[in-house]
Amino acid sequence: MINVALDTAPARKPTFLLVNNPSVLIFLACLALFTLGVTVLAEGFGIGVISTSFVKTLGKTLCLCLVALAMDLVWGYCGILSLGHMAFFGIGGYAIGMWLMYARTEIIVVQSLSAAPLPPTTQEISDGIAAQIFGVVGASEFPPIWAVAHSLPLQLAAVVLVPGLLALVFGWLAFRSRVTGVYLSILTQAMTLALSLYLFQNDSGLRGNNGLSGLQNLPGLGDVPQSTVSIWFFWASALALGLGYLLCVWVVSGKFGSVVRAIRDDESRVRFLGYPVEAYKLFIFTLTAVIAGIAGALYYPQAGIINPAEIAPIASIYLAVWVAIGGRGRLYGAVIGAAFVSLLSTYFTGGQAPDINLGFYTIQWVNWWTVLLGLSFVVVTLFAPKGLGGLFDFIASKRSPSRHGADLGPDAGALREKEAET
Repeated sequence: MINVALDTAPARKPTFLLVNNPSVLIFLACLALFTLGVTVLAEGFGIGVISTSFVKTLGKTLCLCLVALAMDLVWGYCGILSLGHMAFFGIGGYAIGMWLMYARTEIIVVQSLSAAPLPPTTQEISDGIAAQIFGVVGASEFPPIWAVAHSLPLQLAAVVLVPGLLALVFGWLAFRSRVTGVYLSILTQAMTLALSLYLFQNDSGLRGNNGLSGLQNLPGLGDVPQSTVSIWFFWASALALGLGYLLCVWVVSGKFGSVVRAIRDDESRVRFLGYPVEAYKLFIFTLTAVIAGIAGALYYPQAGIINPAEIAPIASIYLAVWVAIGGRGRLYGAVIGAAFVSLLSTYFTGGQAPDINLGFYTIQWVNWWTVLLGLSFVVVTLFAPKGLGGLFDFIASKRSPSRHGADLGPDAGALREKEAET
């Protein structure tokens, strides 16, 4: 049942967005304090308590929180269980990775050819770059997909346009056919699997299984230590998460947000009321794909490498698990779930968690982490459907309501604030 009045829901003015959503101010304040704290404790600009590798882990976690926001918007609010959003995440990583690898290799090739008796031509430099990049897959020429890899502005545009166009075309074909439910989830998973299998081929133009590596080295900044670069990316990830959160809150606010939630609850009735359901779903699907692409473009330079395994369907399934554990339909819940699971995964799979010797068997968390994650998903689904974010709702429900002199009875003036306090 749709429990919102679609025709009468007032649109919230952007000026009062933060006033009407106090949780946004709390989230942004927590994010700012966290960013400041990490900066002070990091090696790059602080006292060196937090290592550079852990700063990168925290920066990557913020990127995963951003893509979790996108997943919550498309699934938790619009009701589209997409099992392909990590494909858009990976496309964003490949788009920026192509420029990083090209520009870094260009510097190396130019330096090596500078000792030649004659200055190298543009074609010689291009051939040298191609041989360096694609020699690992037995090629020596640039594929057409690398036509604009030398241009940072064009590759940054590709970070947004390629995931957005792919989502737009896929969504238009799927939604106009009114594919919904589990069938739509299977289609998104099939799209992800097809893309992953294609990228595994050496003739895909993206080095096949080798992927793109060395992305942590920023071209022209070889003298800048990684401790400083890691903080830069950490700041960029925190800024992107903050802006992404504001954008998602704005989208789900007002009449537009009411229609989106109504589509999730009863799509047929919304269509009967005259709303273009397919247009709403296509907008949300495309927007979240763009957000995922931006998150990927920030994630993989911190990871240092990207390969087709990052786009495998299992990655998108993990993303859905994060959102479910954090609390579907709560933006802050998606952030909590992604951060919690990501950091816990780092702890268990990084060899930091001690093994448990049961005498007859030794539990090694590196092998059992996925089992623990699956059990957590089942437990949350059965016993805590609101996820970790539901804890905040529980705490808020325990607070006494602020009456401020409001009428509490059927008659005007009945049980005013003074009586309510007693």
